[in-house]
Amino acid sequence: MDFYYSPISIQCRSVLMTAKTLGIELNKKLLNLQAGEHLNPEFIKLNPQHNVPTLVDNGFSICEARAICIYLVEKYGKTDSLYPKCPQKRVAINRLLDFEVADLNKSFAEYYHPQIICKAPADPKNLNLIEGAYHSLNTFLEGHEFAVGDSLTLADHFLLASVSTFDVAGFDFSKYANVAKWYNNAKSVVPGWDENWAGCQEFKKFFN
Repeated sequence: MDFYYSPISIQCRSVLMTAKTLGIELNKKLLNLQAGEHLNPEFIKLNPQHNVPTLVDNGFSICEARAICIYLVEKYGKTDSLYPKCPQKRVAINRLLDFEVADLNKSFAEYYHPQIICKAPADPKNLNLIEGAYHSLNTFLEGHEFAVGDSLTLADHFLLASVSTFDVAGFDFSKYANVAKWYNNAKSVVPGWDENWAGCQEFKKFFN
């Protein structure tokens, strides 16, 4: 399977950790987004949105990280533990997958991207969006070891990719005790953590 990616991307790193958990070897194809490699006509044929991550499995092209990860679990997973068929467990995972992109990821972009891209000063109003997202996440994680219940799921992979990016950006979430506890555990149990962290370090260079 060809996997077009950028290591600084939260969504790409979520897929990398999911594939590692499933024991899938990806043929990784690094795209230099700054150089516009994602705009090459050959790549646009695979993904008209010309973004990463993009997975090509035997000629079948998939974009969007959640779609990719669900596809990998359902086609190649030996069990359904990462994305259980139980409707109640699945909806709990889906809620956190939506929360990761709509709240965590969005709040990161609103606060940090103007500072990185435009060299704008930090906006306290947008910092409040981050604090609100972490307050919600802290509540979601109350009373259990993993993101959903007592076993590893796709939710952990996506949240870990996001929270680790906040970590290298310098956001202090230690006051959110449930988040801090979950994060310390997830770093030690989610396969592919080392590659995720290496990608975070690449992203950190934008803050220098």
